[in-house]
Amino acid sequence: MAKITFMGAGSTVFARNVLGDCMCSEVLRDSEMALYDIDGDRLRESEAILSAINKGLGGKAKIKTYLGVDNRKDALRGADFVVDAIQVGLYDPCTITDFEVPKKYGLRQTIADTLGIGGIMRALRTIPVLADFARDMEEVCPNAWFLNYTNPMSMLTGYMLRYTGVKTIGLCHSVQACSEHLLKDLGMEDKIPGRRELIAGINHMGWLLDIQDKDGNDLYPEIRARAKQKNATEKHKDMVRYDYIDKLGFYCTESSEHNAEYNPFYIKSRYPELIEKFNIPLDEYPRRCVNQIAGWAEEYKSLSSKEAIEHKRSHEYASHIMEALITGNPYKIGGNVLNTGGLIENLPPEACVEVPCMVDGYGINPCRVGRLPVQLAAMNMTHVNVHLLTIEAAATLKKEHVYHAAMLDPHTAAELSLDDIVHMVDDLIEEHGDWLPKYR
Repeated sequence: MAKITFMGAGSTVFARNVLGDCMCSEVLRDSEMALYDIDGDRLRESEAILSAINKGLGGKAKIKTYLGVDNRKDALRGADFVVDAIQVGLYDPCTITDFEVPKKYGLRQTIADTLGIGGIMRALRTIPVLADFARDMEEVCPNAWFLNYTNPMSMLTGYMLRYTGVKTIGLCHSVQACSEHLLKDLGMEDKIPGRRELIAGINHMGWLLDIQDKDGNDLYPEIRARAKQKNATEKHKDMVRYDYIDKLGFYCTESSEHNAEYNPFYIKSRYPELIEKFNIPLDEYPRRCVNQIAGWAEEYKSLSSKEAIEHKRSHEYASHIMEALITGNPYKIGGNVLNTGGLIENLPPEACVEVPCMVDGYGINPCRVGRLPVQLAAMNMTHVNVHLLTIEAAATLKKEHVYHAAMLDPHTAAELSLDDIVHMVDDLIEEHGDWLPKYR
């Protein structure tokens, strides 16, 4: 029987998908599932929802809850797998701060959890918590795998792999959803069965490098033509990524609302008409947080009228990874790992890259991809620069590296002067207060 510990179990969407998937697995359904959170209300909600799912699937899992830092080691003790889906500082106050302070400087964002000044601040307040997790894991479950779902994925996973001894893999569902979404959106559903693809790059900017139908025919010529036509003739939600196809030649993994803020091209105060042209939802993440919180509360309230909740296995990787590591039956994922040995030759070895990985009884084994097309590697490097500087800031507590990370962020640098960047960082650090460590 495996022990699966979920850190941040109050993150109901991830907890219900990952642990609900485990309850659907013949290999994992009788696992001990340890739910850990520092928010008692959210922990109770998740326990109730997961217990209802467990009941609907036969009630074989053993669910236990652990509240607060004093109980963290007990939650982790003896774990085989530790899943991480935390949000340090929550929506209120920290996410609000990440949006509102930059707005005062004219810097607008859409999601602010992966790159940009919002992603930097989120990493800096999350890395110390993950470092605490790592110290506890090294003591009470040294052989456990740490499955990180928390953003900013590349910065957090990169820190764990470089500065701790914990076996870590970063997971994001944008890889497995990428090509199916694209083909459906372009009216090419008949090409989905049996397709072959290669995706590699970095998290949220992994590139669909190759896609073929079941007979080995290249689908990109038709994709490029249809995507360009769709952008020219209708307003839709994926206009930024379709513009990538037109300008860079390739589609990428994460949504257009994310990618709109990952570069200097689309959110520009000098060209406000681009917001309308590319259908960019500014301040999208705060709205999403409010809706998700309301949705969780409503689901929790509705439990009183239900004896059980149905759950169908989702497309999240976590349960399949656990199965493969336990049984030895191989399973292929897109995972976030260090670029050790030049998995992607034209990115640096300390970068956290997203590449195909084979999982089996011997562990999680990344696959070598080779060189990315030079323009795609260049786009990724604008992110890697920020990742490495933010990790350096977290590891050294030198404030100058926080400045450097913000200066090198492509969207921030395109909008603000160096002096304004420094002032904005200072304001953010002051506003976040005790949510951040003290910088020298």
